Amino acid sequence: MRILIWLLRGFFFFALFAFALNNRQEVLVHWFFGHTWQAPLVLVVFAAFAAGCALGLVAMTPSWWRRRTITRRHASADAPMAAAPAPTAEFAATLRHSPTLPPALAESELALAHAPRTAP
Repeated sequence: MRILIWLLRGFFFFALFAFALNNRQEVLVHWFFGHTWQAPLVLVVFAAFAAGCALGLVAMTPSWWRRRTITRRHASADAPMAAAPAPTAEFAATLRHSPTLPPALAESELALAHAPRTAP
């Protein structure tokens, strides 16, 4: 497979090299306000191609950033929640001796406080 890729790269290089050799003629590019630029045709074609690539990248940047932020939000929502710290002895004593909570409910609240948290 590597040989095939290198053969394709070589073919692409020699095709571009032959294109450059066949288009060495000087061309005159007329800009606005009477400005002109004289350069080999291959340079003009390459400059137009590079400008088009740069403009395409600039045009796609907002979409890429939007997708990146959406992906990060989904990734953070899918991540497991951090375990809650264990309740202090003072909190446990308060629950056990609470006049408003029945003892069974106080023990279940303590069990829930010690249980590891999972993402919803």
